[in-house]
Amino acid sequence: MRNRPGRTMAALTVALTVSGLPTLAPAAYAAPDHPTAVAGNPFVDGWYADPDVAIYDNAYWVFPTSSRPYDQQTYLDAFSSTDLVTWTKHPNVLTTANVSWARRAVWAPAPVQRNGKYYLYFAANDINDNSELGGIGVAVADRPQGPYIDALGRPLISQFVNGAQPIDQDVFIDDDGQAYMYYGGRGHANVVKLNNDMVSLGRFDDGSTYREITPSGYVEGAQMFKRHGRYYLMWSEGGWTGPDYSVSYAVADSPTGPFPKLDKVLAQDPAVAKGSGHNAVINVPGTDIWYIVYHRRPLAETDGNHRQLAYDRMYFSPDGTIPRVTMRVQDDFADGNALGWKTYGGSWSVTGGRYQTTSSYGGKALLDTNFTDFVQDTTVSISSGRGDAGVTFRVSQPAVGADSYRGYYAGVHASGRVLLGRAANSWTPLASVPMTVTPGTRYHLRVEAAGPSIKVYVGDMSTPKISVTDPTYPTGANGVRVYDSAATFDDVAVARR
Repeated sequence: MRNRPGRTMAALTVALTVSGLPTLAPAAYAAPDHPTAVAGNPFVDGWYADPDVAIYDNAYWVFPTSSRPYDQQTYLDAFSSTDLVTWTKHPNVLTTANVSWARRAVWAPAPVQRNGKYYLYFAANDINDNSELGGIGVAVADRPQGPYIDALGRPLISQFVNGAQPIDQDVFIDDDGQAYMYYGGRGHANVVKLNNDMVSLGRFDDGSTYREITPSGYVEGAQMFKRHGRYYLMWSEGGWTGPDYSVSYAVADSPTGPFPKLDKVLAQDPAVAKGSGHNAVINVPGTDIWYIVYHRRPLAETDGNHRQLAYDRMYFSPDGTIPRVTMRVQDDFADGNALGWKTYGGSWSVTGGRYQTTSSYGGKALLDTNFTDFVQDTTVSISSGRGDAGVTFRVSQPAVGADSYRGYYAGVHASGRVLLGRAANSWTPLASVPMTVTPGTRYHLRVEAAGPSIKVYVGDMSTPKISVTDPTYPTGANGVRVYDSAATFDDVAVARR
């Protein structure tokens, strides 16, 4: 469990009662190994980065950086949820108007509660040397949503020490009540003690204030948590605007290290997202279930600031090491939105936890994925119409129009058949087999693609309805589509095969 008062969170899909916490209704929970984020990533709308997390007053909070050009990063928003499915935005919880010395580049908020107050640590101004004004500040509020007011009238840490740029702070309170701050950019990391007032620095036993703990490969984004009596330091590597941004970790027996690097935890997946990094960690209270919260860049985005918030399950091996995290692609629409989807034709909305569209000739909705070999599962129901509804895959060059894309489509037809074909501004049928199709009935549709082999299953997942070989399109995006029918979709999941 993460030993940080006010900063553990229950998970999206787990229903349990913890003293002082609400009982959460599961979205689709079946077992502890059920994958996370079933309501979809990103989990909030907008460009955000560098998330940190807290639990305050029976609600769950995420505090991120507003991912914009530096001169526009003059504020911080927060998001709260009572169930980790639907989120409420709290804009401008901290702004430079309430920090006399901060003017730009307000980054990486770190929330913590103590002494009946809410503290928010932040970096500002992106200083490049000790002659500039800026660094790590601390603001305080009487409630989680602020407004947070500068507690000192100056930075708490304003100088480069041991080569560490004063940014990307994380605050950790150990079992004995001692608070630590881990921070640093430009390839160096320090740890300092915080006094009980949370706004001044303490000293180590040797009289020093700063202790360098830089592990191999460290760039920025320090994060600390504790599990089974051991201290886990995580950090980001690579360039934040590049696809190689990633998270690595080390384990120590002391909060001050040493921290020898063990491995990466999270890295880009060219089928799902790039630039994944600067994380926080969630532990489900009373369990050994863990999640990593982080930012990532959609595959189609090239702007460095176009980053989104996501989270996925994080496991531990018996020896305490962390296998690499899998960025999962799934959406059960329980959050009432379709964040991460882009539509081409038709009228799309989320109602009653399902993604639905009115009838159109070829309206489609796509995820920003690029899978080669995969398994895609979707629940499909034709609401009305004489046509069909189903899934698209290995899609490129999408546009509005019946067959305005390059890729494949598999669906169920109201006339009573399962069909598979490919499109390239025209339609090429590949296979069709009879099957009773009843409007309003939900059908589990699965596509397995491995190289040129394509198999389509409906209902019975042991025997494919259609099996063909077609090498035309090797890779591309996944999504859903209708033709001359209104339909609903649910429980979309795409995984490597």
